[in-house]
Amino acid sequence: MYILSIDQSTAGTKAILFTAEGELVSRTDIPHRQITNEKGWVEHDPVEIYQNTVKACKKVVGESKLDKSRIKAVAISNQRETAVCWNKETGEPVYNAIVWQCGRATDITQEMEKAGKAGLVRRVTGLNLSPFFSAPKFTWIVRNVPAAEKLLQEDKLYCGNIDAWLLYKLTGGREFKTDYSNASRTELLNLDTLQWDPDMVELFGIKSSALPEIQSSDSVFGYTTLEGLFDTPVPVHAMMGDSHAALYANGCHSSFTAKATFGTGTSVMMNAGLERPKVTSKGVVESLAWGIGGRVSYSLEGNINYSGAIIKWLAEDIKLIANARESEEIAAAVESTNGVYLVPAFSGLGAPYWNNEARAIICGMSASTKKEHIVRAGLEAIAFQIKDIVEELNTCCQEPLQKLCVDGGATRNQFLMQFVADLLGVDLAVSKIEELSAAGVAYLASIAAGCTTSEAIFGRGLHSSMSPVMTGEQRKKHYDGWKNAVGLLIK
Repeated sequence: MYILSIDQSTAGTKAILFTAEGELVSRTDIPHRQITNEKGWVEHDPVEIYQNTVKACKKVVGESKLDKSRIKAVAISNQRETAVCWNKETGEPVYNAIVWQCGRATDITQEMEKAGKAGLVRRVTGLNLSPFFSAPKFTWIVRNVPAAEKLLQEDKLYCGNIDAWLLYKLTGGREFKTDYSNASRTELLNLDTLQWDPDMVELFGIKSSALPEIQSSDSVFGYTTLEGLFDTPVPVHAMMGDSHAALYANGCHSSFTAKATFGTGTSVMMNAGLERPKVTSKGVVESLAWGIGGRVSYSLEGNINYSGAIIKWLAEDIKLIANARESEEIAAAVESTNGVYLVPAFSGLGAPYWNNEARAIICGMSASTKKEHIVRAGLEAIAFQIKDIVEELNTCCQEPLQKLCVDGGATRNQFLMQFVADLLGVDLAVSKIEELSAAGVAYLASIAAGCTTSEAIFGRGLHSSMSPVMTGEQRKKHYDGWKNAVGLLIK
């Protein structure tokens, strides 16, 4: 038996086949356009994303030569906070998807903050009032796209994250649903009642009729033939936001276990247990890790806007490296950055600073600065941002984090992984596979469908270990330099 897992990420869509026991069989990747402008706005074409999803699934199944009838479930993980609004009758988007990175709704959140609503949003949703999340993006679309406002007033508008959009399209418009993890990233979910909050819905100028039904992450969300791929409809048997799926796949099922997923950005997430945590720090936010077996687990998280995107910027925009693989070799060619720091606030600083106005800088350069120093500073910036978040998470724990699970493409960069371990001063558990988001929902779907057990999947050795070698004195010196550099932006 097999599970077909869809991982719809910022850069593209992956379709991956797993055995029921969690072994990766085959994968296909299809990138989509990154639609940007001079204002720094970032959009995706939701129709292109759906079409690529179908193409990727058909391709991976076709190339695998598997008997399609042995695929028992479809699972979906998705980029979170990327907002889509569409006509519920025609299924046509009213505007491009506004990507999680996009800060165009800053004026909207500033307007609400001036009205004294930031504290209410945090208390109800666990999230800081920020254009990073979905609800302000929905508001922007309703205010700026006349067709969206008209449809909303007529109760004909649907607003959802990418998971809800894909499910709607995959089921031929029959299902409009989301899971607890995605719902908790909108700024519309009440973390205590576990329902859409009427005050938040009103604050952001949306209607409850425009929002999807919320279900547990291991539910049967609907059935799909994937545009004729399957002769008999197959259940969509798990949905989770990508970071939550990676937390699950990393085996962080108990309280105060944590992971970092390296993608375009990086999510550092901790399982906070079955009860809503008492959080005093505004540097990290509360969400729902997932809903499984009729119960939800809470999570604490800090998000970094630019991690893998730094490496892409070094390669494609300022062309200091030929490709991402080259970054490790070039960074290791010098013993240090020679005092150079890169603070990648290209679209503001995320957790724990939450400063949308900050902009990127490279500081500490001298006449002897070479491209190797800048490339190394770019990689080190990823680690420094993770350190910032772990420091905040530690304030929420009875004792400091002892181990961090890591996954994603950048885990192949040995220089970066060692620097992360050194800077944190803890062991890293490095996933042996990259596609933890896809794996997480595949594991969950397989267990929920009765194809396997949790013990069978998580009893395998899924990680290798990396230990720190840096001294405490060196660690402090590096981190003090970083905090000084950040201080130049947020005085």
